[in-house]
Amino acid sequence: MIQKTASQYFKEKFGCKVYKLSLDGGMTCPNRDGSIGRGGCIFCLGGSGEFAQAQSESISQQIEQAKARVSAKLKEGKYIAYFQSYTNTYAPIEYLERIFTQAIEPDDIVALSVATRPDCLGDEVIGLLARLNKIKPVFVELGLQTADDRVAEFIRRGYETALYDEAVKRLTAAGLEVIAHMIIGLPGEDLSSAAATARHIAESGARGIKFHLLHILRGTDMEKEYLEGRYTPLTLLEYTEILKVCIARLPHDMVIHRLTGDGAKKDLVAPLWSADKKRVLNHIKKELDIC
Repeated sequence: MIQKTASQYFKEKFGCKVYKLSLDGGMTCPNRDGSIGRGGCIFCLGGSGEFAQAQSESISQQIEQAKARVSAKLKEGKYIAYFQSYTNTYAPIEYLERIFTQAIEPDDIVALSVATRPDCLGDEVIGLLARLNKIKPVFVELGLQTADDRVAEFIRRGYETALYDEAVKRLTAAGLEVIAHMIIGLPGEDLSSAAATARHIAESGARGIKFHLLHILRGTDMEKEYLEGRYTPLTLLEYTEILKVCIARLPHDMVIHRLTGDGAKKDLVAPLWSADKKRVLNHIKKELDIC
């Protein structure tokens, strides 16, 4: 049996089934608007927000629409307000305070989760998140993806791993729980380098981890790498074997929030096996002995 899953962790923490509502705060990314780069990471199509509600609606409207969307999956339980798309601390502090406060107002919202970058966490932002954390738990999700700065430069991540380490320390010191994102199958990485990233996350102070398979999405620079024969996607067996090794590098009390990611089918170029989410998860859970 592996480390605790997010479902188990949230049920223990909140006393019931909890479901994340993906919200859109209308922000962009410094790696897209020219502040540090344009176009984003080479694998990024929509800021990981394919399943977020439309930003044209207010936060309260987005929450209600997201609840309706998942109503068939969650008959009884609570919700986490999840700001997922792009960099969700990349805005004026007054704006962030307004939308985050609105998001945690409903009684059935038990926590706030904010996806962002280590280079968008100034003292004011961490101070705001720490204040909100006294009202309801706040999780901060950081897209490390890899601990190898050579690979990070190739995928245009836009910051050095040391900045991630510093951000985790500052967030943890402020009482905030960090969830790190890691991508398996990045160009130039193998089992050994993936294991090193998992170990780095484990030692950084992050309390949780999300594993993602590198998807080739239509319209991204990774699609060019794939179509021109410079990249070969992982098979399901290869992904599972690397995942096993990475999980073995984690402490027993680290929460695994995701075992793989699933991109929007309409944009997926490869690997096509990843589109069958039920089959993929069943295979991974069987191999990892997850009930």
